[in-house]
Amino acid sequence: MAALPFLSRNGLRQSRSRCSRSYLLSPGILNFNTNMKWLSISITTLLLGALCWSCNLEKEIEIDLPDYDSKTVVECYLEPGRPFQLLLTRSTSYFSPFDTATSDLLQNLLVNGAKVSINHAGVRYDLNNQLVIDQQAQKLYNYYNENLVPQDYTEDFELAIELQDGSTITGTTRLLPVVPIDSVVVEFEENDTLARVLTYFTDIPDQTNYYRRMLHHNSLDSLAMQDFTLDDRVVEDVIVFGTGYEFAVGDTVFNTLFHIDRTYFDFLESVDNAVLSNGNPFGQPSPINSKLEGTARSVGIFTGLSYTREITVLE
Repeated sequence: MAALPFLSRNGLRQSRSRCSRSYLLSPGILNFNTNMKWLSISITTLLLGALCWSCNLEKEIEIDLPDYDSKTVVECYLEPGRPFQLLLTRSTSYFSPFDTATSDLLQNLLVNGAKVSINHAGVRYDLNNQLVIDQQAQKLYNYYNENLVPQDYTEDFELAIELQDGSTITGTTRLLPVVPIDSVVVEFEENDTLARVLTYFTDIPDQTNYYRRMLHHNSLDSLAMQDFTLDDRVVEDVIVFGTGYEFAVGDTVFNTLFHIDRTYFDFLESVDNAVLSNGNPFGQPSPINSKLEGTARSVGIFTGLSYTREITVLE
């Protein structure tokens, strides 16, 4: 069946028949499309050329980093009823090669040959330069004295370190009284088999206090599910820590509450910030907050550990 063509207002020839309707491009539209086709090809060619040219802009750049000035790193935690132990190491550059051999790693990491002593209440405790592994704390130390740290909350502990080059590191700390955990409450979600754990304790009134909260699941050797610090500037009296509904019957939960001083609080906060900034080696570094003194370039922590721990088995 023949169709009668006619030119529509929009430049399309509209063919109309009883059976179908079709749209045909007019000659003017054909010329327009031809021009657009060549324009599209030209733009595509230009874009491909620009892309190929930009590939030649890649260039490896070598950055001359300044020499890293290593520091002596001190870690010493005094825990009543446990031996005097201290770890003395040296810091390294972010881009320094990492030795995989254990002997080479320890040789380059540990600072040996120093004179280390801790004075308390007129008694001097000399720490021997020997390698020990604390199975309970899962830590390595290279200075040790088998005498037990006295449980004294009134007298300072004074650290004195003399390195082989004659430079010194000093620090002072005091044990804080233990803040007990009042209760641990297990709450199961309604119509579910999972529970949450709420930990309550009472803040010491009329003074500024700092705490560290740790929560482990099934073993103290595992990575802590919660590990953070807080102070009592906002909340006083009864403080509660909570978890999500993520524990089942038979699970064991270790709740640990540390009563820490301002020095340790600032140190832990700065360590967390440094870890976050290390995610980008070209980002602004975050310094470690350390209160150690002396003539040596040093960083680290000398503090007492006062904590209480509650172990709960879900039933």
